[in-house]
Order: sequence, then C-alpha cells, then structure tokens
Amino acid sequence: MDGTGKVWHFSDMDSTIPAWQLYGERRVFPDVMHIERIVDRAAGLEWRIAPHRHLALHQILFLQAGDLQLTVDGQGMQAAPPVLVNIPRGSVHGFRFSVGAEGYVLTLPADDFPEIFAADAPTAALAQPLVIAAPEGIGTEFARIADLYQCKSPLRRLSLRAASVGLACRIAEAATEAAQSRQPAGRDAERVARFLDRVRSTARNRMSVADHAAALGLSPRHLARLCRDHAGESPKALIEAELMREACRSLVYTRMPVQRIAWQLGYDDPAYFARRFRAHTGQTASDYRAAFDGGEGEA
Repeated sequence: MDGTGKVWHFSDMDSTIPAWQLYGERRVFPDVMHIERIVDRAAGLEWRIAPHRHLALHQILFLQAGDLQLTVDGQGMQAAPPVLVNIPRGSVHGFRFSVGAEGYVLTLPADDFPEIFAADAPTAALAQPLVIAAPEGIGTEFARIADLYQCKSPLRRLSLRAASVGLACRIAEAATEAAQSRQPAGRDAERVARFLDRVRSTARNRMSVADHAAALGLSPRHLARLCRDHAGESPKALIEAELMREACRSLVYTRMPVQRIAWQLGYDDPAYFARRFRAHTGQTASDYRAAFDGGEGEA
C-alpha cells in the first residue's frame, strides 16, 4: 500500500461529517449483520463512495481484485489486492474503486458484538483503522458468510454470528502480527508505541508531555530520550505532528472556521497555530482547505 496524500473533499459538506446508516437514518439494524459484494454497493455510485462515517457500525472491506484509493480519517492511500480495510465505527472513510473491482464489505452492529468490540475484548487490534495484506484464503471465509447470509436455515443467525466472530479473530491476529513486524523489539520500543497510541487517541484533549509521561509511569526526561531513540523526534514534536494531522482532517472534512479548529486543538493563540500549521504543511490553513474545494472531488 502506498500513501498518495490525496483526500477527496465534497464541497457541499457542512461542519458535520455525514453519518450514514445502511437502512435509513433512524431504523434499528434489521439483521445480525450485513454482507454485500463491492460491485453491489459501488457500481451504482460510479465506483466512488464519498467520505462518511457510521456511528454504530463496524465495517471490514476485503478487496479481492481491482484497485482501491481510500481515505481513512483524513489519510489518503492506495491499496492493491488482496487487502483488508478495517473501519471502526466513527472513523471517516471514503473509497474510489477501479471499474469492476471485486470483493466484499462486511458490516457488523458494534454493540451487538461485545465479544469483538468491547474495550477489553481480545480483538483490540480492530479498535483502530487498519489497512493490511489479506491472509491467504480469507476470501473463502467472506464467500462462506455471503452464502450463509442468503440461506433460510433456522440456524442462519447463529451461523452468521459464529462465522463473523471467527473472521474478526483471524483479522485481529493478522493485524497484530503486522504491527509487531513493524515495531522494533524491546520494552523501550513498546513504551514509545504506547505513547504514540495515547497521542493519537487524545489529540484533542490538550494533554502535555508531562501528562503523557505520568500516565506511562515515566519522567518527562525519560520519555524524551525514548522518543528520540525510537521515533527520531521529541515528544512535543510528535504531539504537534498529530495535532496538525487533526487540523488537516478538520479543514478538509468540515466547514469550521480556522480559529475554532485551532481552539479545539488547544491553541489559544490563532496566530501561533497559523505559524505552526504553515511550518508543518508549507501552506496557510485557508490555502490548504482551498486546495480540496471543488474539482474532482465534488459530488
């Protein structure tokens, strides 16, 4: 998977990112789960699905053939099959498939599967957006779930639930293995990984380096040394980089004024935020937003 840096913005979006349901905005999810082929969802939309989010639904996309450009929480990338895309509820995502792309989209109502999505579930790897190479033979499992979905057996719901949980476990295992292969071994590296996870999950909470260090049982000086050794940056620089990624997401996906974005991210001085944003991106916040208005991304 190669990062393309391309994000599609739809100019009629207001300050709220669209939250879509599969069966209407206010209806209870009508089945134990849902599965459909990519062609059934995307072909009628010219193979492009605008950025949106699901507040109660977790989705797993399996691309078996074709090409995919996607955005997940503001990060653009390109994926080649066979690949899995894990989309937790609340994550903003948009897809553009090549014509004729093949694969499946599995949708699970998250609250109905606590064994997978509860905070203490052993499948915790699925709590984050993921794009990983698909394990060998995973397409057979998706196809089996698609067949079960169409059957009329009295065991249909139980069989679908069991198959979905089994598939989620296999994907969580693959995600954990992929993460471990990317991280250097050792306790210090694990501490840095925990710090980076905290930074991503608390970017809008105005937490200081000292706050993060205390939560990890470290002194600020010790945390600084670990970050320099294993991430090549200071903790402050890593926190600011995540804040700037959040700012970019808000500029592209919402209509919030720049000053409000700065305030939400903990910058009480809009002029200082403007300087830091330009230092990170090479553009003013207004110019960055304007680059995504209109053109190819409009619907």
